Order: sequence, then C-alpha cells, then structure tokens
Amino acid sequence: MGGNDRTRVGVDVGGTFTDVVLLLPDDELVTAKVPSTDDQSVGVVQGIGKACEEAGIDPTDVDAFTHAMTVSVNALLEENGAKTALVTTEGFRDVLEIGRQARPDLYDVNIDKPAPLVPRRRRFEVAERTGVDGVLTEPDEDEVRELAGEIRNSGAESVAVSLLHAYQHPKNERRVAEVLREELDVPISVSHEVLAEFREFERTSTTVVDAYVTPAIDAYIGRLEERAGNRGVPEPRIMQANGGIASAKTVREHAVTTTMSGPAGGVVGAAETAAADDVDGLVTFDMGGTSSDVSLVQDGEVERTTDAEINGRPIKTPMVDVNTVGAGGGSIAWVDAGNALRVGPRSAGANPGPACYGRGGTEPTVTDANVVLGYIGGSSALGGELELDVDAAHEALSKLADEAGLDDALAAARGVFRVANANMARAIRAVTVERGHDPRGFGLVAFGGAGPMHAAAIAESLDMDRLVIPHACGVLSAYGLLAADEKHDSVRTLRNPLADVSLDDIESAYDDLTDEVLSDVENRDAAAVQRAADLRFVGQSFELTVPVDEEFDAETVAERFEDAHESAYGYVMDDPIELVNLRTTAVVGRESPSVSYRTAGDAEKGRREAFFDGEFHETPVFDRTGLGESDSVSGPAILEQDESTVVVPPGWSGTTNADGTLVLGREEE
Repeated sequence: MGGNDRTRVGVDVGGTFTDVVLLLPDDELVTAKVPSTDDQSVGVVQGIGKACEEAGIDPTDVDAFTHAMTVSVNALLEENGAKTALVTTEGFRDVLEIGRQARPDLYDVNIDKPAPLVPRRRRFEVAERTGVDGVLTEPDEDEVRELAGEIRNSGAESVAVSLLHAYQHPKNERRVAEVLREELDVPISVSHEVLAEFREFERTSTTVVDAYVTPAIDAYIGRLEERAGNRGVPEPRIMQANGGIASAKTVREHAVTTTMSGPAGGVVGAAETAAADDVDGLVTFDMGGTSSDVSLVQDGEVERTTDAEINGRPIKTPMVDVNTVGAGGGSIAWVDAGNALRVGPRSAGANPGPACYGRGGTEPTVTDANVVLGYIGGSSALGGELELDVDAAHEALSKLADEAGLDDALAAARGVFRVANANMARAIRAVTVERGHDPRGFGLVAFGGAGPMHAAAIAESLDMDRLVIPHACGVLSAYGLLAADEKHDSVRTLRNPLADVSLDDIESAYDDLTDEVLSDVENRDAAAVQRAADLRFVGQSFELTVPVDEEFDAETVAERFEDAHESAYGYVMDDPIELVNLRTTAVVGRESPSVSYRTAGDAEKGRREAFFDGEFHETPVFDRTGLGESDSVSGPAILEQDESTVVVPPGWSGTTNADGTLVLGREEE
C-alpha cells in the first residue's frame, strides 16, 4: 500500500443507510453513517458533512470524491424509470417482449414474465436491413423524421435504437440515431454504442435499460454536483458495475454501467483489505439493511460477468459477479400460507425501519431478532446515532411467535436468525459449489452493517474456518470506492472458427476496441489496456472469457479456453473451438489507500446475556476501536462499533492486524 497525500472521501448509498469513508493525509480513516434519503444526493452531502465535522476539517478540504449509488437499480426494481421508446428494424418490433424461451419455472404454464420496459405503443419500426456482408437497405431519412414526430407525440422521455445486426454493421443504426438526435430533445441510446455484441434480445434489452435509466442518472448527478459544489466538494467520480470508476460525464453517457454500483464497491474493498496467501480465494459477504450480496475473489481479481439480470431484464455489460438475496438487517419476517417462517424480501427500510429503531415500526425484522438474541444490546447505537428500543423488538417478535405457533419471542428470533442465515448460505453455495469451488478452501470476508453478526454462523454451516472482518466493515463499500481503479470496457462480436481466424482482422478489431476504451479515459498515457476473448465449443450456446496476450496466438487462447472449460464444467470436448467476441478493458490504477489504525479508549464495555448453542451465555462486550494490534479475542464475545457489530461465537478466536482487520479462525476441538 502507498501513502496518502490527499484528502479523499467515498460515499455509498444503500437502501437503509448512506455510508461515508474519509481518508486523511496522515492515513487516519474517519467513517460516518447517516440514514438514506429519498433524494439520495441530500443524504450524501449530509454524510460528507458529518464525516468532515468528526475529522475536524471543512468539506472544502476534500480533494477527491468517489460515489456509488442505487439510482439506476432502484429505477429497474421499482419500474419508475423514464418513459422509453424503442426504434428497431421493420418486423422486429416485439423482440423485447418475445425474449427467450427460458422461464423462471419451466413447467408453470401460467408464469408471468416481466412486462417489457417499453410498451408496444412506444415500439417503432424503421424500414432498413443489414445482412452478413453489410447494408442491404438504407433507412429513408424522411421516414425517420416522421417517426421522430410519432415518438415526440408518444411522450417518450428517452429513446433506445437497436437495429438488426447493428453490432456488426452499424452504418444504418448510426444514421437513424443522427436523425433522431437532430429532431428530438431527449437522450438517445444506440445499441452499437452500448453493446456491440450479437444476440438480438440481450443487446436490445441492455440498450433499453440504458435509455430507461439515463434521465434519472443524469438528473441525479446534476443535483449531486450542485449540492456538493455548494459545500466546496469536488465533482464526483462514479463507481460502475464493472468494479471501476469513471468521470461523471462518462457515466452520464453510459448510464447502464451504474446498475450494480454499490455492491461492486464492497467487493473491491474486500479484495483490497482481506488479501491472503493461505486460502484459495475469498468469498465476500455484504449484508446491509435491505439485501445481502455475495461474490468471489480469486488470485486477487474480482470475478466479473456479462450475463447478469436485474428484475428479469438481461444486462450484458461487464459487471462484478454478485449474487443478491433479499435478506438484510431490515428484512421483514413473516409466516406464509403453509405456516412456514420466511424472511424477506420485503424490508422495513430506513423509515420507519425495524421495531427496535423506535421510529414507529412494528413488523419483526432480522435486526429485531438479533436484539432478542442479545447480539445487539442497549449499549449499541446503530449508525452511531440510533438508540435501541429493546422492548419494541421483543413485542414484534412475540407477535410473530403467536402467528407461527412458537413458544415465545426467543423461539421466533432463533427461527428468523436461522432462516436468514440459510438464505445467505444458499447464495454463497451459488458462487462456490455450483461453480466447481469448494468453499472450505476460501476465506469469508464479512462486512455491511449486519454481515459480521451473521458471518460466523454462516461459515460454520459451510464448514469454512477463516473469517475476515475489515476495520471499516460497516462502511466497506464506501472504502472500496477509495481503492477502485478507473476502468472502461468495450466488446465486439467476431464469430469465426478459432482455427480459421484472420490475425489481421483480429488485430484490427482490437485496435478499434482499444481506441474506444481509451476515448473514455481521463489520462490516456496512464492507461493499461487488457485484452480478452469469448470462446465456446461449436454448437454450444454459452461462452467463457479468457485473457489474450498483446499478440493474439490461437494455440495459447485455445489452451486457456480448455483449461477454463474444464475448471467450470469438469470436462473438455474434442469439438472445434469458436471465437465469438473480442474484449478490451482500459485500466488506470489509483493509489491504494494506506490506513493507519489507532486504538481509542478501553476495549471492554461490559457484559450481557447473548444466545449461543441453545442457551444464554454471559458474554463480554468490547468496543472494537479499543482493540490494538495483535490483541486477541475468544468467543463468546461481542465487538461493537458505530457502523457494525461483530458476533464471535464459542469455538472461534482471532487477533487484530496492523490495519485493524480482525481475522478469526475456528478452534480445534
């Protein structure tokens, strides 16, 4: 890690809290947590102000500001994005609605597919056509101008343009977009600019998502820049779903890249703080107020995917591979029609929040269950400012016990805790066991406001024996924003049998892709360009991505693909290999944050009754900030800090590292 010569702030907006990390030139790390606001920019500026006040500096002293938000993903989940129009090739108006034959439940003939983001009345056709060798029919500009009038009359607030085969031959699509931009005063998203990749449905879906969220992202960044500027805070750089940051201007032009902004920051932060040589990799576990996010880090590299889906809408742009379940601290527990106890996905949010917040909430949540179990106590102050209402938590769990036919609030709390943990363990199995990885060889990095409370129990259920809890675990997604490099991605489909590829064509395509990613980079001279390729065996319908050297060598690429295929699926075929897509990523490395951990006051705060192994134990409670380097902790123990609480069950013990990271292991029986 390097030193810090600037004051940097990272702000991540979650469903319940907005997290702030302020890194000072003397390597001191100051954290803050404030409730999220309806207009997220309000909470962001409030959080920066709170952190600066605690650090004894003025917001004008901040030199760099990096930000992650949930504006775009909320628009998709809540379906309140822009009124979007779609322009496509004549005869292909319904591609977006037809989609793929895959269904969430294969044998349910009554399954409801998500409604298209663009209703049929706002889907328009243009007479044009391209084929294998290029343009067959050019669009009539007068027809496009007439079409623009219809789009204007439809009330559309943005437009997606996705013409047939534009990923290979974009001339027609480029001209249609030019005319629409001349005629309309709304954002225009164009498929060959958003995703120059084959598969008509996925390319159209991704382009529509970009158009759908662009007005919200543009308006939000504008409000944020104004509010931050009024406080003297510099223009934000925005975390993208691919795990890298970009300028506000670039993100406004590529809004779809922000769809998993916050979770990406957490994974980057976990990889930065919890690197280890004695494990196969890391499973990152981020449990916040609304949901839990799980991802994988191998060889220090964050796993990425181009096969993501949000609320049933495919998005093919590169993003950190995160598996999300609707189980967070604010997730509401309920009883289903079969009298089974369930947790989530509905959440109490930040207001009124769990019953124990004392803000009028009455429904039982995971946080309330943790209060009843003694993991969170009267001495806790959630987010550093919310005092607990313990009686309200017991009352909420008592009502749940009555509904479920359980003995009392404790029985209900135990059930909620187990169900929530089972949901999250299932998410971890999805990124490990289901992909050929043994979780027992991985370390579990726990963070988020609630993650360290549940991590040890989840690790035990998966037979994992190494648990890593960063010092800034409650705000690690914000910390990851300080560590993230600048990244930009580009892709182009170039389908050919690998044995028959033209090296000249490949190098020419890579040159074009390199120019594309470098055009978004703030400092071209500082950028390194990484190359990759998507391949498959002939006849397969899915691809695997492998790295490509500076000079393309078909034999080396084939070997890497076969190794990747065997690792993922356990076998290799004798069939020919097909090259499908070429990819480039421009990376501008940033100075890694160097954190100086300082203890603050006495560690031991007292004792309270906490539930472990079927009974209550008198459990020591520590102020985590009072634990110094090499100080040891043995379970049962509870470690409290403003943004999070660590639960150390019996059978677990560990020590604090120089940067404040707590590393726990299971004791040998």
